[in-house]
Amino acid sequence: MRFISLLTDFGDKDNFAGVMKGVILKINPQAKIVDLSHNVTPQNIFEAAFLLQSSFKYFPKDTIHLVVVDPGVGSKRRKLLVKTKDYYFVAPDNGVLSPALKGEGPKKIVEITNDRYFLKPVSDTFHGRDVFAPIAAHLSLGERIGAFGRRVETIKHLALPLARRLKNKLIGKIVYVDHFGNLVTNITRADFADFIKDCRFKIHIANYQINKISRSYEEGEKGRPSAIFDSFDNLEIFLGQASAKERLFPNTDISVEVLKY
Repeated sequence: MRFISLLTDFGDKDNFAGVMKGVILKINPQAKIVDLSHNVTPQNIFEAAFLLQSSFKYFPKDTIHLVVVDPGVGSKRRKLLVKTKDYYFVAPDNGVLSPALKGEGPKKIVEITNDRYFLKPVSDTFHGRDVFAPIAAHLSLGERIGAFGRRVETIKHLALPLARRLKNKLIGKIVYVDHFGNLVTNITRADFADFIKDCRFKIHIANYQINKISRSYEEGEKGRPSAIFDSFDNLEIFLGQASAKERLFPNTDISVEVLKY
């Protein structure tokens, strides 16, 4: 019996996520479903890829990660099932899987083509219900991967933006805003440590300067942005007991620069 994690941009207002769960449970009443998130920004493949990459390894071995962030639904984009050493992934072939699979090394990639497993008729706008959910459910019952379609060798790749390193400057960008309004950057703890070494540093964001890395949210300077490494080891800009996005940075399309001296 395998866990199934769900990552979508369906939100919690509509019935889409609930219907997908219903389809899975109708096929496998014993399925164990975990909601990773249904609040990915609509059609934001980069955000979904970031969340999947930072989350999938925390699940039990053989978990099926089902991702439906699918701007190309109804088009000719492929539908994929991927097996790695420890996990399975079911998703549209739009690049959303590639960052997670970069370190995993796919053992088998299948293009889902066997419509025997689909709900009929297949909607042009809801493959999450009619294609992906049934595939995940049958896979959770132990169906072999080859039954779902033909083996392929490649998937579409999506390159998440990486921090850029200049002589005395490390330049990152905000890649995610969490529920608390904290701004998550693409500067990792490893990036930061390798760049700073034993030097002093300043972090610049918009018109603000941050001179230290906090060890807790409580250490943040009141009314001004502070920096911390979050639980996934990304540099995060936060505002103590408030939303940094709402209070200070409504436009998150800004760079974050680390300078050493």
